[in-house]
Amino acid sequence: MATARRLSYIREVVFSGFHPTMTTISDTAPAVTDARPIPNAMLRGALMRCPHCGTGHLYRAYLKVADACPACGEELHHHRADDAPPYVTIFFVGHLVIASLLAVDIAYDWPVWLHMAVWLPLTVVLCLALLPMFKGALIGLQWALRMHGFGGPEIGEAASGRPSIMAS
Repeated sequence: MATARRLSYIREVVFSGFHPTMTTISDTAPAVTDARPIPNAMLRGALMRCPHCGTGHLYRAYLKVADACPACGEELHHHRADDAPPYVTIFFVGHLVIASLLAVDIAYDWPVWLHMAVWLPLTVVLCLALLPMFKGALIGLQWALRMHGFGGPEIGEAASGRPSIMAS
């Protein structure tokens, strides 16, 4: 019976087109019907708002994510941002600051102390200002893709809640 369902599912995917937010491959998981647009969720996260409703605050402190949205109640404690936001922030700020530094150095003849006085504080301020935005965008991406408990199965579990063969 399960094999027949899988074959039917494969036929449906191959011959009728497939949209990942409309169906799931598991026999036991309910069909997912609510679409979560990635750009909207990432923009809401970057604006430090709940990726679901866009009105509740994402953070309770500087980089501490709230356990749940105060407006809609969406649980937000599932996120696993880890080291990605600092990497993206350093990449972005580094390119911006180095390009600006080189442009100013070519156009003007600043002494080294002036470069240090301008570019070091600017780098620190930009990193501290952009880090919550990049972390929020990453949390929005995880929410939209149903990663890490935002509506999908946890790592090492099948959709039915049982351990998966693919987890090892």
